[in-house]
Amino acid sequence: MKVSFLFSFLTICSFSFGQSIVDTVKTAQGTMVIYGNRTWRYLEDATFDGILNEKIHDIVTSDSSLNFVQTWDNDVCYTSDRGNDLNKLSDTLWLCVTDEAHREFVIPSPGVVTSRYGFRHGRYHNGIDIDLEVGDTVVSAWAGKVRYAKYNDGGFGNLVIVRHYNGLETFYAHLSKHLVAPDQEVAAGEPIGLGGNTGHSYGAHLHFEVRFYDAPMNPEQIIDFTKKTCKDENLMVHRGLFRPGAKPTDLEEHGESIASVQKKTASATASGSRKYYKVRPGDTLSEIAVRNNTTVSRLCSLNGIRPTKTLQVGQSLRVK
Repeated sequence: MKVSFLFSFLTICSFSFGQSIVDTVKTAQGTMVIYGNRTWRYLEDATFDGILNEKIHDIVTSDSSLNFVQTWDNDVCYTSDRGNDLNKLSDTLWLCVTDEAHREFVIPSPGVVTSRYGFRHGRYHNGIDIDLEVGDTVVSAWAGKVRYAKYNDGGFGNLVIVRHYNGLETFYAHLSKHLVAPDQEVAAGEPIGLGGNTGHSYGAHLHFEVRFYDAPMNPEQIIDFTKKTCKDENLMVHRGLFRPGAKPTDLEEHGESIASVQKKTASATASGSRKYYKVRPGDTLSEIAVRNNTTVSRLCSLNGIRPTKTLQVGQSLRVK
């Protein structure tokens, strides 16, 4: 029955891509489907719940008044249908843009900024436009997992969305070609597409957005596009960041010190008890995840490891 279902599912996939499937390969990220034209994609990991930053997710969902939604969906741009109202944030969250486990940042494209976040042509421009040539390589800003990679008829054209371990999502729009598939793990600086002029675009460029729970913020709050570096490894998330056209701000403008926010955030996450698992002979990350009612992505995030890491017998892994 399972074999028949998988065959039927793969057959449907082959028609949707216009290519026959020549092989399937089991990897740490999931099942990779390889097509006759040498393209490939990952099948959805049924056990993955979309949470790459458990700490931030726990804080956000603990406040029932927010009622924020962030699912894992390969078919839509906005998993909350843009229903998350970040103006409801009454407190400030401390978010680590880079940390020990995922410390790298790479500018998505090295070109000059041609249009900034803010009001433009009678509407709000929710990202940064970066000049490039058709065919130039576009890379993932931080490590994460590809949530969306296909043509978007809402204006983005060929679009890639990556959800990151730091709690953010980034959008890469108007591409000429996708180089990644949904559910694929990517490292910071890994190619995800080629620059283009697709969708509502007048001239080749990269439209780049940074979003937190579906709400756009000014990318220049985090990134120095001249120096091509992160401004700070810490991001203090408060409702002032999500005003349409908001300029980069300092937390102190909102009457709160960085140290006090870090202390509160640490306190909010310290209440949950930790749980560890000792690796046994023959264990894999997938088996450990199933045994402890979690996911490989969570295990990697909690322990600062990649899905391909070789486990050592007797090694302690945090599972909660």
